[in-house]
Amino acid sequence: MKMNKTLLSAAVAVGLLSTSTVTQAAGFQLAEYSATGLGRAYAGEAAIADGADAQWRNPAMLTYLEGTQVSVGGIYVNPNIDVKGEVNHAHPAIGTSQASSNDFADDAIIPNLYISHRYNEKFAIGLAFGTNYGMETNLGDDFNASHFGNEASVITKEANLNFAYQIVEQVSIGGGIRYVMGEGSFGATAPEKNAVAVNPSTGAPISVPAGTTLKYMEGDDTAWGWQVGTAWQINEDHRIGFAYKSEVELKLEGHAEGIGFKMAQGQRANGHMMLALPATAELASFHQLTKALALHASFNWTDWSSFEKLQAELGTSGSHTVKVENWEDNYRFALGATYQIDPKLALRTGIAYDTSAVSDKNRTITIPETDRTWLSVGAGYQWSEQLSFDAGFTYIIAKDAPITESRGYTSDDTAEAVGGQFVGTTTGNVWLVGIQANYRF
Repeated sequence: MKMNKTLLSAAVAVGLLSTSTVTQAAGFQLAEYSATGLGRAYAGEAAIADGADAQWRNPAMLTYLEGTQVSVGGIYVNPNIDVKGEVNHAHPAIGTSQASSNDFADDAIIPNLYISHRYNEKFAIGLAFGTNYGMETNLGDDFNASHFGNEASVITKEANLNFAYQIVEQVSIGGGIRYVMGEGSFGATAPEKNAVAVNPSTGAPISVPAGTTLKYMEGDDTAWGWQVGTAWQINEDHRIGFAYKSEVELKLEGHAEGIGFKMAQGQRANGHMMLALPATAELASFHQLTKALALHASFNWTDWSSFEKLQAELGTSGSHTVKVENWEDNYRFALGATYQIDPKLALRTGIAYDTSAVSDKNRTITIPETDRTWLSVGAGYQWSEQLSFDAGFTYIIAKDAPITESRGYTSDDTAEAVGGQFVGTTTGNVWLVGIQANYRF
């Protein structure tokens, strides 16, 4: 038992200290909560109870788990995102230049840990450690459109305490509290060809050295949220689940710098910017068609319209717009299947379509959000009565999409006056590989 406690503590530490994440669902949302679900493209998650990880998507599913269970795993993410275009400056002395950055989102490992305990026939509790949101992009110091932004990050870590109760034999409800730790940053620098002003006598552009900070702000915060869910067992072979996660608002307190904030190079000002982690909902179903074959489906909604802008509130110089976003709600459709070859081996597959959280007008270089198609396969193996393993593999195809900055907002126009207009496209794909171990006491 002492060894088990030591391993559990280590797993918690790994889950909570993860700091490198990238986004694969809409916006900067992370869908990758388990390797089990990965193999079916996360179809039917709010209605399926494979193991302790089920509580992450719907706490009501805890009533479907027996005894005490632990699931621990991780998902390796390999994004390949490129942006390419042309920068055209209005000043003839600066002219046109090419701007491109390849593979500018880093690889990452997203860990997770889940614990469930069935207290009695009707009541169950659970603990969950993972993340719902994260992204990190860095286009490099030599990116010729860096005046619109060359780096951005959102990193969150989350702990949940969940409860579930079986009201009647066919209906369960669940809920939980969420503790979220978050940090974020945004940066924009002057490109090699720039004009921060014009000489009134000669009309020649006045430039600053490439890499000069135009705008940079970072901060961190902790906040609380909540989630609820329900499950309806229609009959022995069919189940419907619904879950909702609340919005979590972070007040990222830190510092800002840059000449775009009317500060001298090297000067800093303390302040904060608000960041809303949007509310989400999922409606899912599970259907056992034969003894071996099951189909499952999900419809997901994320309230991305709450993400309107990044606004810096600085103690010494007031309010400044860092970046206008104006995102819109997004939707996800997923269909999956599980085939039980024998009592020990199960195969999974799934397909999903994620709609973009931005219109073509509001797509930006730092978060080149676009539609995505998921193609997934996976497997589960029952090693013994207590121990099982899961693995999943997904290939995500990101739709090619246009990017134009400035988009017509005042803050964008100010950046365009410094470095010129960017017109280009984003392309990409993502590989996901996950493994997970599950133990029942």
